[in-house]
Amino acid sequence: MEDMILLVGNPNAGKSTLFNRLTRGHARVGNWHGVTVDALEKRVDWGECALTFVDLPGVYGAEGRSMEEKAAARYISEHPSAAVVFVAECASAPRILPLAEAFTRGGRRCMLVLTKRRRFEREGGKLDRASLKNMLKIPVVYAEEDVKAAVEKMLASPAIEVHPSDMGASFSPAREDLSRFDRLLLNGFWGFIFFAALLVFAFFFTFGDGMPGAWMKGAVEALFTDVLGGFARKIPSPVIRSLVADGILKSLGGVLCFLPQIALLHLFLILLEESGLMSRLAYLTDGVLKKLGLSGRTVFSLVMGFGCTAAAVTTTRGLDDRTLQRRVILCLPYISCSAKLPVYLALASSFFENAFLAALLLYALGVGIAVIVALFMRGGTSPLIMELAPLQVPQPFFVAKSLLFQIKQFIIKVATVILAFLLATWLLSSFDFSFRLAAVENSMLAVLCGKFSFLFAPVGMNDWRIAYAAFSGLIAKENVAGAIAMFFGTFPYSAASAFSFAVFMLACSPCVSAIAATAKEVGKRRALLYAAAQTASALLLSYLVYFCLVFGAFTLFALPVLAAAILLVHEKVHRHSSHHVKGIHRRRLRAGVDVSAHALKAQGREGERREGESGLHLETVG
Repeated sequence: MEDMILLVGNPNAGKSTLFNRLTRGHARVGNWHGVTVDALEKRVDWGECALTFVDLPGVYGAEGRSMEEKAAARYISEHPSAAVVFVAECASAPRILPLAEAFTRGGRRCMLVLTKRRRFEREGGKLDRASLKNMLKIPVVYAEEDVKAAVEKMLASPAIEVHPSDMGASFSPAREDLSRFDRLLLNGFWGFIFFAALLVFAFFFTFGDGMPGAWMKGAVEALFTDVLGGFARKIPSPVIRSLVADGILKSLGGVLCFLPQIALLHLFLILLEESGLMSRLAYLTDGVLKKLGLSGRTVFSLVMGFGCTAAAVTTTRGLDDRTLQRRVILCLPYISCSAKLPVYLALASSFFENAFLAALLLYALGVGIAVIVALFMRGGTSPLIMELAPLQVPQPFFVAKSLLFQIKQFIIKVATVILAFLLATWLLSSFDFSFRLAAVENSMLAVLCGKFSFLFAPVGMNDWRIAYAAFSGLIAKENVAGAIAMFFGTFPYSAASAFSFAVFMLACSPCVSAIAATAKEVGKRRALLYAAAQTASALLLSYLVYFCLVFGAFTLFALPVLAAAILLVHEKVHRHSSHHVKGIHRRRLRAGVDVSAHALKAQGREGERREGESGLHLETVG
C-alpha cells in the first residue's frame, strides 16, 4: 500500500520543519516567504505502509498569485486522492479555513497541525482546540504533540469535505502591538542606518585585519603551507611530490583557506533570515526597488545571491510574474556570491593592502552594476503584499545546523568537483602531448590556452594562465583561486590588471550550477544567451576599467557620465514605446476590442486589477 500526504498551508507556517520531522529529511527552512518554491517529495517506510510526504510551497488561496502558489494549487488539484495535512500558525489559524474548504471539495482525508503555540499564548492569544475539532470534524493537533499518531489516525479515517464556519469564540487573537525596536526598524531613516551598520560590521568582522575571519584564514593557510606542505616536500618521487605539493595541497589550500570567511558570511545571512530582519529589509527597500522596476519581495532573492546564485535563482519562483522574475535573474550574477570571495581575496593584496576595503569595494561595485541592469530592464511592478515575520532570537541549534550544512556543502564541492578540476589542471600543465613530464610553458595546457591569451592582453596580461583561470571560473568560481595559487602563488601583475580581472570575475557569467538553475526557470536558450551576454560585457567592462586606471584617475568620471547618457537614451526609448502601446490600446478601445491582461499590464493597471481581486486576507506592509 502506498499513500501520498500533502503538507499545505500559508507561507512561513512551519511546513518544511514538520516535513523534516516526519521524514527525517533536511529540507531548507526559513523565516521568510519563498524558502520552498517547488514540491519536495520524500518516501518513507511507515509501519506496513510506504508514505510519500510532499512539502508544498505556501499558499494563501486556492487560485494562487505568485508562480510558486499557482504551482502548489496545481499540484493539489492533480492529486485528488492524496491526504492533506493542513499546517497553520496558531496566530493565523482562521486563514486555513478557506484553504481547507477549497482543497477538500470532493472529499479528502485530512487533519490540521497548529504551530508556534507558545508564542501565540505568550502574546495573549487563545484557541479552543476542542471546539475547533468539533467544528471541522477532523483531527487537530499541536506541532509539539505526537503528530505521527495523528497521521495514522487520519489515514484510517474516511474522506470528508470540510465546511467551516467562522471560528467565533474558539479563537481569540494575540496582541499585534509593534515593539519599540520594531517601530525603529520600520522607520525609513533609522532602519536604513541600522541595516547599513549591520552590513559594515559583518564585512569588517569577516575581512578586517585582526578579526576572526582573517585570523582563521591565516591558520588554515599555515596548516596547508607549513605543516602539510612540509610533509609533501619530503616525498622522494618527483612526480608524486609535484602532484601532492603543487597539484593538491597548493591548489586546495588556496581555496579552503577562505572557508572560515565564507562560513562567517553564511552565518550572517542565516541570522538575518531567522531573526525576522529580512522581511523588515524588504519593507524598507520596497520604495527604492520599485523605482528600479523591482519590488520589496525581490530582496529575499537578492540577499540570497550573496550566499549562492543558483539558490537565489530558484527563489525567484516566489515572485508575482515571469517578467519580474527575469529582471531579477539578470541582476543576480552581479550580486557577489560566496564562491567569488576566494577570487577577490586572492587578488586583493595586489591592488589593496586592506582586504576589508577591497572586498567591500568589489561587493559595492557588483550591487551598483545590478542597479544599472535593473534600470535598463525596468518595467511595471505589483503592490507589495507580504507578512512581517516575527522578530525573534534565532535558535542556536538551528543556526548551528544550517551553518554546518553550508560548510559541508562547500567542503563536498571542493573535495569533488573542484579537486577533480584542479587535478586535471595539474595533469595538463605538467605533461606535454607525449605524456612526458615537461615545464609548464611546454605543457598541453599552455598550448591549448595560448590561443586565448589575447583576450586579456588589453588589460596587461597576455598570459595563457590568466585565460585558463578565467575559463575555469565559468565552471566554478572557486577554481580561479585554486588556479592562481597553483600557477602564481602571489598574483604577479599590476594593481590595475588585478582589479580589472576581479571586475571581470565579478560581472561574467555565473557558474554552471547557476546557469542550470536559470535554464530551469527561463528556458535553456535564454539562459545560455544571458550567460554569453554577461561574459562578453564583463570582458568589455574590464577593458574600460583598466583604461581608466592606467590613463589617469580623472577618466573614472567617464564611467558615470557614460552610464547616465546610456540611461537617458534608454529612458527616452522606454517612454516612446510606452506611449506607442497606450496609443494602440486606446484605438482598440474605440474599435470595441476586448482588453487583454497584457494590455492592462502595458497600461500599468495590473496592480489595480489585482488589488480588486477578493478572497485573500493578507497583511500589506508596503
